[in-house]
Amino acid sequence: MNSRVERDAESSLYTWYAVGLLTTAYVFSYLDRSILTLLIKPIRDDFGISDTQVSLLHGFAFAIFYVGLGVPMGWLADRSHRVRLVTAGIGVWSVFTAACGLTRNFLELFLMRMMVGVGESVLNPCAYSIITDTARRRHLSLALSIYTMGIYLGAGLALVLGGLVIRIIAEQPSLSVPFIGDIASWKSAFFIVGIPGILLMLLVGKTLREPARTGLMNPDHARRVSLSDVISFVRLNRHVLFFHFLGFSLIQLMANALGLWIPTFFSRSHGWEVAEAGIVFGVLLMICGPLGALFGGWCADRYDGAKRAGGPFVVGAGLSVVAIIPATISTLVESPLLAFVLLGLLILSFSGPIALGVSALQQITPNELRGQISAIYLLIVNLLGIGFGPTLVALVTDFVFGSDDALATSLASVCGSTTAVAALLLFVGRKSFRRSLERAQQWS
Repeated sequence: MNSRVERDAESSLYTWYAVGLLTTAYVFSYLDRSILTLLIKPIRDDFGISDTQVSLLHGFAFAIFYVGLGVPMGWLADRSHRVRLVTAGIGVWSVFTAACGLTRNFLELFLMRMMVGVGESVLNPCAYSIITDTARRRHLSLALSIYTMGIYLGAGLALVLGGLVIRIIAEQPSLSVPFIGDIASWKSAFFIVGIPGILLMLLVGKTLREPARTGLMNPDHARRVSLSDVISFVRLNRHVLFFHFLGFSLIQLMANALGLWIPTFFSRSHGWEVAEAGIVFGVLLMICGPLGALFGGWCADRYDGAKRAGGPFVVGAGLSVVAIIPATISTLVESPLLAFVLLGLLILSFSGPIALGVSALQQITPNELRGQISAIYLLIVNLLGIGFGPTLVALVTDFVFGSDDALATSLASVCGSTTAVAALLLFVGRKSFRRSLERAQQWS
């Protein structure tokens, strides 16, 4: 009996270690992709580009390969050694993040950002599958919510670090880098966040174990799933996937729009220094984002544990409703302090649904298809969220209102409307999700 308890304890300890290590990788990935957020002004000044071009660097440059390679990477995740794929991905995105510090113009930075997306495209399909095969079913929403905390820790660190870099720029516009020479100070941020990723790559490769695959439709032919199986699954679950993909993607759209433009909003509307606003917003993300993700995962597990089904959709819809008001008014209030309070409430509200979108998909998808279905979801969520979210705000600012000073109104319009539609979609889709869960019982 004692040996069994010890084995269970060791297994549980490793489970949370694996979740923690993958979460750290997600923190690094979001740090590397988000470091651009507070560098808008120096990049614009050095390269002579517009808000829309900056949003393309932040969004579409990264998303082109990130989403384009998602499905092939999901296919590999369903058939290959997932830990090795994650290890290689960390190496690629870290090297090309550092290479962003060597760029001399918009096109070069655009290309380096594309390659960062190549490396990061492998992480989520593999991580979702590894965690689902490692964590116990009753802890799945919580485990995946912990992983999703990487978004807010990484994005928050990027804002804080970016704020510090902006302060350095004010004192020392250029820096001398060994073997490279003098570079603009803002470029050093890419070296600072990119190079440590190599150490993380080595840690993941040496200590993370490839788990046995669970929840297989056909254990004897686990690697023989064809494209027709994927199409059949999508067709059978088309109703829940419609509500899931679109509803959770709209939450991501709103979150990514805020992530890029909030520091600039505080500069334009409240006269704050971008560095100061970025540091405060970064700290807010690092506190409220993980708390909201953990709360959402805990609520969904509690809901499901009470012998009911559909926790991710039910809790996700409820938290999205809570998010509507702060999403609409946080950028319109006159007090910057009140704006930050409302943004804190907004982050607490939307971080739960973002985490639960991952959990919901794993619950209804058999092991052989998890990487590919997750990749399809990531393709849609990232095209809408990362690719279109920041740019939509910029387009509304530049072409609807025609003034940089209208950024606050653009954010309110985009964030308020998308959050309301997302809440409606998740609420309506909860019944379809329960039907898919019932079908999942046949193979689980």
